[in-house]
Amino acid sequence: MAVTDQSTRVRDGEELDANLIDPYLKAHIPGLTGTPVISQFPGGASNLTYLLEYPEQEFVLRRPPFGHKAKSAHDMGREFRILNQLREGFPYCPKAYVHCTDESVMGAEFYVMERVKGIILRAELPPELGFDAARTEALCKSFIDRLVELHRVDYNACGLADLGKPEGYVARQIRGWSERYEKALTPDAPKWEAVKAWLNDKMPVDHPTSSIVHNDYRFDNVILDPDNPMQIIGVLDWELTTLGDPLMDLGNSLAYWIEANDPAPVQLMRRQPSHAPGMLTRREFVDYYAERAGIRIDNFDFYYTYGLFRLAGIVQQIYYRFFHGQTQDKRFAQFVQMNKLLEQMSLQVIGKSTL
Repeated sequence: MAVTDQSTRVRDGEELDANLIDPYLKAHIPGLTGTPVISQFPGGASNLTYLLEYPEQEFVLRRPPFGHKAKSAHDMGREFRILNQLREGFPYCPKAYVHCTDESVMGAEFYVMERVKGIILRAELPPELGFDAARTEALCKSFIDRLVELHRVDYNACGLADLGKPEGYVARQIRGWSERYEKALTPDAPKWEAVKAWLNDKMPVDHPTSSIVHNDYRFDNVILDPDNPMQIIGVLDWELTTLGDPLMDLGNSLAYWIEANDPAPVQLMRRQPSHAPGMLTRREFVDYYAERAGIRIDNFDFYYTYGLFRLAGIVQQIYYRFFHGQTQDKRFAQFVQMNKLLEQMSLQVIGKSTL
């Protein structure tokens, strides 16, 4: 199907040397012949993702951005481990084959995983899919079902009990994002003082059952079966995954969820087809999650506001680099306006909240 996610030409300055990579892969993955054709997946603002095509098999290679030295922010070994071990309890993780710590191969650590070929939804539903409202609603519910399924995974059985510290997760996230936001503040950015005070005042205790927290669960991080687009066959982008409160993870996902009735400025932030006829509203999303998870969610205003604040923190960290000339990417010039809009959205939620 034409809407299957495609790689493109490698961006200038981000080339890989196939003559260095090929011997390493052949030494670790049996049965490969020839030299791989290398292209790049254009999405993503963090780790770089490439397609390696051998005659026998296709692989995806992930590496940190060029010139980035902070390994903790782009921990290839951690993501490799999550894919391999979580796969036992969550079969939507692509199989990871090899993790290379020898930086002489390409100047950085990297890992290679299977290519799960399929459809990745972006801002709009491809018309080729022919989805009506009923099919779109069914896909939306399947998307939520996978999140519930992830949050039910026994991470101890997967050997991932040391992936994070669930105790005190809520308080640690509010404190941590407040500190990161302060460090990234620029003179033209909003200060978020009222929202931060509200989050600190309304902070609930941690959910009684901790879970795997994906931290970036969106439609553009899931893969649909090209032969049956109603079926999710893969979940990507595990670099931020940890252990913590599943409702905080739900709040992260809802911060990206722009619904059809949101005002025009908010629509400009949309990166997934959450506005399409048949997609659940944020309230319906929360209610369906609660029903499938078998829990009550009485204070979702807190988790949604946290998600918006965290998203603003991510946006502001990127804008800080642009403001100080550390990146010339013109896309980032508008991020301060996005930050201001997120603060307005948060204040509206707080103003209507009964917490």
